[in-house]
Amino acid sequence: MDKFAERLKELRQEKGLSIQGLSKEVKISSSSLCRWENSQADVKGSQLVILAKYFNVTIDYLMGLED
Repeated sequence: MDKFAERLKELRQEKGLSIQGLSKEVKISSSSLCRWENSQADVKGSQLVILAKYFNVTIDYLMGLED
């Protein structure tokens, strides 16, 4: 699992959300979120910004460039 997939899943679980719950919160399809968590697709820049803002972390953190 790549670092982004790991961190996305970890942050989602810390908030106690299912993939469907996060999908509703951030208005990103649950199928996209599922593919990202399973390292089956790459996330786009605009969606990275949405996720970073929602989880109150940096894009660098989400991408595994910083701890």
